[in-house]
Amino acid sequence: MTSPFGSSGRDARSAPRLPTPPTGWPIGSYGTYEEAQRAVDYLAESDFPVQEVTIVGVDLMLVERVTGKLSWGKVLAGGAASGAWFGLFVGILLSLFSGTEGVFIGPVLVGLGTGVLFGLLFAAVTYGSARGRRDFVSASQLVAGRYDVLCHPRNAEQGRDLLAKLAMRPPSAS
Repeated sequence: MTSPFGSSGRDARSAPRLPTPPTGWPIGSYGTYEEAQRAVDYLAESDFPVQEVTIVGVDLMLVERVTGKLSWGKVLAGGAASGAWFGLFVGILLSLFSGTEGVFIGPVLVGLGTGVLFGLLFAAVTYGSARGRRDFVSASQLVAGRYDVLCHPRNAEQGRDLLAKLAMRPPSAS
């Protein structure tokens, strides 16, 4: 049976195209992604068939770190800056496709000015309509409480043995 989504040239056992739960037996569990990645790197260096390994983030959390407070000045400055970039882009496009020879700066300045004005307007309306409900800037990140390394059952025992050897090594030896 062929797939209606086409073929990417990969073999049928490669990563699934649709979201599916991970399969395999746990061969290691780590507190950070970096530790899980280090474990899989060690397996790869030990000639283990890593194509049968999956790193699974468990107990997912959305972490939002507040990076600063918003003010009218910051909002308007950001709106003007983003509007200026867009206006500059439109102005350059207009100047490139205008039929007039030697006229370059006029359309660029008009685009820049219009972009700044619309950027200011949209930023002011957006921030004003929030009415102080979100007066901060933040960055969001998806993190896991732990990272499990799963392996196909036929190689799970070998994988556990290798990761046990890695766990007995001092951290600086890897």
